[in-house]
Amino acid sequence: MDLFDKLENDAPSRPRLPLKSASLETAPLAERMRPGTLAEFTGQEHLLGKGRFLSNAAAAGGKLPSLILWGPPGCGKTTLAGIIARSADAEFIAFSAVLSGVKEIRAVVKKAEENLRLGKKTLLFVDEIHRFNKAQQDAFLHSVEDGTITLIGATTENPSFEVNAPLLSRCKVLTLKELDEDEIKNLLRKALADKERGLGKEDLTISDEAVAFIAGFSGGDAREALNTLEYSAMIAEASAGDGTKSITIETAREALQKKAIRYDKDGEEHYNVVSAFIKSMRGGSPDAALYWLARMLEAGEDPLFIARRMVVFASEDVGMADSQALALAVSVKDAVAFVGMPEGWINLAHGVTYLATAPKSNASYAAYKEAKKDVAETGALGVPMHLRNAPTRLMKELGYAKGYKYPHNYKDVSVTQDYLPEGLKGRRYYTPPKKKQKP
Repeated sequence: MDLFDKLENDAPSRPRLPLKSASLETAPLAERMRPGTLAEFTGQEHLLGKGRFLSNAAAAGGKLPSLILWGPPGCGKTTLAGIIARSADAEFIAFSAVLSGVKEIRAVVKKAEENLRLGKKTLLFVDEIHRFNKAQQDAFLHSVEDGTITLIGATTENPSFEVNAPLLSRCKVLTLKELDEDEIKNLLRKALADKERGLGKEDLTISDEAVAFIAGFSGGDAREALNTLEYSAMIAEASAGDGTKSITIETAREALQKKAIRYDKDGEEHYNVVSAFIKSMRGGSPDAALYWLARMLEAGEDPLFIARRMVVFASEDVGMADSQALALAVSVKDAVAFVGMPEGWINLAHGVTYLATAPKSNASYAAYKEAKKDVAETGALGVPMHLRNAPTRLMKELGYAKGYKYPHNYKDVSVTQDYLPEGLKGRRYYTPPKKKQKP
């Protein structure tokens, strides 16, 4: 029997990782419903379907390289790692990067070395591996490299930013996707029907609208959806009295209270939303720009951070096409600092709509980049003698400032002379933008 057969047929009565001491009665619904076999697992067909990576690994005898499972919260990273670990012919060791340090890692490495001498493999699962610093990641790099440890790391953050390059190069990165609404709906109905682990014994009814509402607001997060369902069931039971326990859309709304918007100010989603905000203004879409502005503000972003990005945008992307944009952006920044929240959004919305609809030019930005490139390639070229300052008699005798033409002494304050050093004469960096009228 290969790994994939074991994954499919592993008895669901065995403990489900990472559930340890908690009983089925006291554990949260999301924990109780955690799949124990691949047959119970929902989603990620791009990894588990026929001909996909894990299927191919199974066909090759069940041998897996070290893995980094990357995906949003509640998509099944920890569950999938647990299913693999329970079916692998290896000692499984799991710990969280939040609670473990170099000391614990060294103890695991020592245990893995002992296992290797006994002909046994060690599979190490590290949850939230992005929380390990460089020293902690380096502590098991050699053991991963020589095969003493097979690592499975789970992260919600982009591993190219959060995992050391040497360790990342020794791991296969598997990207997990958020579950779609139909998959979430199926999970909710399974939980309602399951009498052993779910809410099947509670004699609950739920409307299709409530199921759709919870699924839609879960953001593809199975854990959040099941938590909302469990709380909805509590509310329904408390309000039912001796009547029918029914979860309606109103019950689900009460349970949900306010959607927790996924937006970690130190994580990848932060930069994704900021990027969408900037690109919407650059593309001339005030509607999209206002949406992303609202996403940031409703998630608790610092309004002055947004204002600073707008000041940069005014010069980088509007630039010489509308120089008033910079003055307005700075005014917005000052207004937000003066007014504060909650009303500072009014100033930000004003600035965003102006910048999004303003004519665009990156001419000065692009020109500087070219000039910077020349500096890097040519080094510190000498300043032409006629452009040098000559405050002393000696400097004048040496030819400093000789031949300089003072533009104000010429008609239209315009004179033809070289301003670039030898080797760059005639070089053009700046091309004026074409004149466009602001709508």
